[in-house]
Amino acid sequence: CPAARMELSCAVGSSAAAPPGPGPPPAAAATPAPPMEGEEYESLPSGASLGTHMMAGAVAGIMEHTVMYPVDSVKTRMQSLQPDPKAQYRSVYEALKKIVLTEGFWRPLRGINVTMLGAGPAHAMYFACYEKMKKSLSDTIQHGGNSHLANGVAGSVATLLHDAVMNPAEGNALVKQRMQMFNSPYKSVLACVRTVQKTEGFGAFYRSYTTQLTMNVPFQAIHFITYEFLQEQVNPRREYNPRSHIVSGAVAGAVAAAATTPLDVCKTLLNTQENMALTSVNISGHLSGMVNAFKTVYQLGGVAGYFRGAQARVIYQMPSTAIAWSVYEFFKYFLTKHKLEKRT
Repeated sequence: CPAARMELSCAVGSSAAAPPGPGPPPAAAATPAPPMEGEEYESLPSGASLGTHMMAGAVAGIMEHTVMYPVDSVKTRMQSLQPDPKAQYRSVYEALKKIVLTEGFWRPLRGINVTMLGAGPAHAMYFACYEKMKKSLSDTIQHGGNSHLANGVAGSVATLLHDAVMNPAEGNALVKQRMQMFNSPYKSVLACVRTVQKTEGFGAFYRSYTTQLTMNVPFQAIHFITYEFLQEQVNPRREYNPRSHIVSGAVAGAVAAAATTPLDVCKTLLNTQENMALTSVNISGHLSGMVNAFKTVYQLGGVAGYFRGAQARVIYQMPSTAIAWSVYEFFKYFLTKHKLEKRT
């Protein structure tokens, strides 16, 4: 989705126990006490397991996409280069209110099922890949320290894996965005898939894949680098600290979203194939390719066209990444702590 769709965490330390302090004699200290709520990751033995990263990531991905889906629908409409007069909005709040009042309460959720279908497994692999690569690269580049280069590379590679699962050939996003558009003729996800394949061919599902990757790789690189940098500033001991995860996630999402809005506008145009917009610049057939999309956006809206829906995109990404990081960090901490308690 990432999208996302996304979103990601403090490394689990490797020290076996907290440093000894004043207390009972050594003999009585032989039985370790289970970690308390306030302890840091570093007090947990070994690293979080692959299964823990995947489970925490899956829950975080589903929560993120479910909670923020209505705002994602508004973003898609606000990025329309030549919207219907009935679908012109000045703000996210106005758009949501107008859509609910004129098109029905459930209209902002159309297409959510196709997104949720891939969110769990995609984010499970996404977080697990990020954690593993970040640790390996940091050990190589900075001998176990926090390397921003390692964070950026790990985030980029995790994105490639995420998109391969979440949006095989960008099919999920194409269907989702066509169902989000004003006056969408599709009654269901299956009807949309059948119609697109029949009228535009199977290649339609690949049309914006290059743009999707071109957008998501820099987005996630910026996102992860910003998140880890902020964690160094506000949570240097890398404790489980919900407030720091929420704030760092929100800021990282906003920065990455603002920087990559032009690519998102191009992706939306390739997915929706706005008839009115393409006709107005004498484009017949279907628009394909990132270069063509960039040229068309400029023809239709100039430089400002690249930033259509920027407000909605930032408003979507801030809580989206905050939810993803806070849920992921909580479940990672909770599951690791639970496993430790079972051992002891």
